[in-house]
Amino acid sequence: MKTLEAIVLGIVQGLSEFLPISSSAHLRIVPSLLGWSDPGTAFSAVIQLGSTLAVITFFAQDLLGMLKGSFTALKSHDYMNHDLRLLIGIMIGTIPICLLGLLFRHLLEQDQSPIRSLNVIGCASIVMGLLLFFAEQQDKQSRDLSQTGILDGLLVGLGQALALIPGCSRSGSTLTAALLLGIKRSDAAKFSFLLGIPAISLSGLLELKKLIDDGLNNEGASALIIGFLVSTIVSYLVIAWFIKFLQFHSLKVFVIYRLIFGALILILSRLSIIK
Repeated sequence: MKTLEAIVLGIVQGLSEFLPISSSAHLRIVPSLLGWSDPGTAFSAVIQLGSTLAVITFFAQDLLGMLKGSFTALKSHDYMNHDLRLLIGIMIGTIPICLLGLLFRHLLEQDQSPIRSLNVIGCASIVMGLLLFFAEQQDKQSRDLSQTGILDGLLVGLGQALALIPGCSRSGSTLTAALLLGIKRSDAAKFSFLLGIPAISLSGLLELKKLIDDGLNNEGASALIIGFLVSTIVSYLVIAWFIKFLQFHSLKVFVIYRLIFGALILILSRLSIIK
């Protein structure tokens, strides 16, 4: 992979990981449109670690506060403590995507897997866009992050598991689930970001280990490092912007984007313009 490709894919990953538009779909489609080879699931998973680092950095104070509050709650046997319930919710919410990821690992890891087909990506983008629109229409988003708990983590985690299908969008599916649970947009986004830390980290680290075991050469390592660094920077900027955006705007612009994006994929695929 050339340096320019690594930079572009790092930008694509950073822009699309936390916006509800599917990073896996864009990492599959953008190279195809530019005439590049598919970067594959391994490369995509590893540069997602940059997005994870951005989340950890951006929410470092919140994460430290949650861990400290959970430790204090455990010592005092205060099992209704919000920090502890949120932490347990994130842990439980990670279970569905991990179990399904392990169960269908061989199918998901294949770069030519049917699940990575353009038809699947296009249809998933449209269907999840419609679900996001439905969730956005529910006029009951009044709960903030302090009112979320273990059950919320499980239900939003089930939504996160849909992200194993390219085009569904981890951010989009978790935002949809959180909105349906009545959580405010900006808090739903924050919950989505925090929930993604364990799953994205585990996936990226496993794929990195696999690449190293398979014999990662200097050129491949350089591409990964460049993609990782670019992804980290862009992801951080997107998180900061998106949190503020959701305080004053709805998600309808992303619904429209998903519908157009999905339709274009199906049309271009049908015309054999992208393969």
